[in-house]
Amino acid sequence: MPDLPYDFLDGLAENPALPADLVDRLIAAPHNLLVLPRRPGLTEPQLDALIAHDAHSVALNRHLPKPVRRRLAAHPDPDVRAALVVSATDSNEDRELFERFAADPAPEVRKQLAESDRTPADLRARLAHDPAPEVRATLAQYWTAAPEPVRRALLTDPEGSVRAAACATYFRGRPYPAPPADLVPALLADPLTRPGAVAHCDPATTDLERLAADPDPDVRRALAAHPGLPAHLRTRLAADPRALVRLAVLARPDTPEAERAALYDSVTGPFEPPGDDVDVDTAVELELDHFGVEMELRLLHLPWVTADPLPHLDSPHPAFRRSAAVSPDLPAEARARLLADPDNEVALAAARRSPDPIDPATAERLDREYRPFKPMPWRPADVLPLPAETLRRLATDPVPRMRLLALRDPELPAHLLERLAADPEEEVRRLAASHPAHAPTTLRALLDDPSPYVNRAAAANPALPVDEIRARLDAAGL
Repeated sequence: MPDLPYDFLDGLAENPALPADLVDRLIAAPHNLLVLPRRPGLTEPQLDALIAHDAHSVALNRHLPKPVRRRLAAHPDPDVRAALVVSATDSNEDRELFERFAADPAPEVRKQLAESDRTPADLRARLAHDPAPEVRATLAQYWTAAPEPVRRALLTDPEGSVRAAACATYFRGRPYPAPPADLVPALLADPLTRPGAVAHCDPATTDLERLAADPDPDVRRALAAHPGLPAHLRTRLAADPRALVRLAVLARPDTPEAERAALYDSVTGPFEPPGDDVDVDTAVELELDHFGVEMELRLLHLPWVTADPLPHLDSPHPAFRRSAAVSPDLPAEARARLLADPDNEVALAAARRSPDPIDPATAERLDREYRPFKPMPWRPADVLPLPAETLRRLATDPVPRMRLLALRDPELPAHLLERLAADPEEEVRRLAASHPAHAPTTLRALLDDPSPYVNRAAAANPALPVDEIRARLDAAGL
């Protein structure tokens, strides 16, 4: 009896065209198919069988009937109950479950409730007084639009981790909350909340000299970005040993251009190891800080540049040209210059904010030159779609990632689709295997591809003939 590959079976579990009787056969198979319990349209008997095997995965299914959700709410495993919070889609329909979970004995369930935007506001507010600090800290990080009484309770919480989460320099959502003005002095006095409070301080009543000398680089970085910073402290922070502090000075509108150029060189140049008088931990932090600048520069947005873009069109710093490129008030000539910018991120920003359609040649160039700073599925062609004639030409492009774009044509000619299904690059074959226009013979061949990822994509394709699926399950005795 042949042993069917796991990836083939998991692909079948994803296949929306799989008949109900074949779903039953997959449920009965001696395999742990992680996708199957989250499949929409499962019957209650099918769900019962899956719950006995993997209740947690079933609880993550966003398509569960209400009676099944109620039964799982009483499951003894708190991870299962927390998963029901993750999969909730309607706070009104799930109100009864939310109320139950707000009093759940397991902190991890209440923590998930604090994180979810679907939790009713009154129940979420109750969690500001939860007995578990980790629940309150989670609420502080995720509920950025909480009413002021809730924010006050969290900012004055007796547990330091909660206060730090409530007055942080980073939150899990937008908009970032501003602390009530009367609490800022106390937040500045607390080392745990000081970094997040600096941005909200009144320069006239705050000891800025003390903040500029604070040992915490996050405090100095926040001060370096404060609009009320005096010039002499700006100059001092421009020489800070931490690169991210200097970057904040670089981004200020009142930094002189000559000083800005020197700062740019200092944060983008090679890392210079500190002397022997610096301890090992600090030396490591300095190096990590320096290398974190690359990502920060890619994400840097300067609203003051966007508001007045024309003086910055020829800035030597890409972040400034990129901020200019997103301005809605750019003249056509200025936008054309930025579309031709040698920095891909600048040109892409100009294209995404252009009020006029981007021509195919420019859109193709922007996608071809795009190099994300970290792996991500998004690419420029997602927002700058290419016409069918370009996509079909790209089917024979020498660059694999460009050949992938050809598969976005739902009517790709058969000879090109077959060519891509036999491509030497695994990722091209995997995406080709999911194309809806495949002939049955090509899909059958992809099921036997040496790559398990290609097998899975072919098995998940709704165009896969049902008789082929039955034959393979029959041959395996499943």
